Amino acid sequence: MTRFTTMDSPLGLLQLTADEDGRVTSLYAPTQKGKPVQPDASWTPDPDGLADVVAQLREYFAGERKEFDFPLAPPGTEFRQRVWRALDDIPFGATVTYKELTAAAGLPPTSVRAVAGAVGANPLLIIRPCHRVVGSDGSLTGFAAGLEAKQTLLDLER
Repeated sequence: MTRFTTMDSPLGLLQLTADEDGRVTSLYAPTQKGKPVQPDASWTPDPDGLADVVAQLREYFAGERKEFDFPLAPPGTEFRQRVWRALDDIPFGATVTYKELTAAAGLPPTSVRAVAGAVGANPLLIIRPCHRVVGSDGSLTGFAAGLEAKQTLLDLER
């Protein structure tokens, strides 16, 4: 069973999903490629069950929260999960390059492109801070919700 809700944000209306145990499985922005356009007919609206997650996201957007404290269960391969866990270690307000993230995940330098692919497939926008990953020259690159949204999140964290 998939539970879901939506919330307004500086990026627009966000769509949040969780499994039957309340573990967050996805967070999508309106401009994000690959996002669900409409909830699947089998999904159950559950704004009350996801109220704590929404409250923490509101605190983040208000500049009052730097870390999230709720269970996660995004679907993905073990490789992607490994990269996504490395995203969790990027400090609030900091950025790392794809090369640095690859090393932090304990992967060989030849894995940089695969790591970039895993970052791009992150289903937990904002929660798993893929917006904190930048190009080797510090430039903004590849963000599923668009570079304007990435800049908005980085500005919010400064």
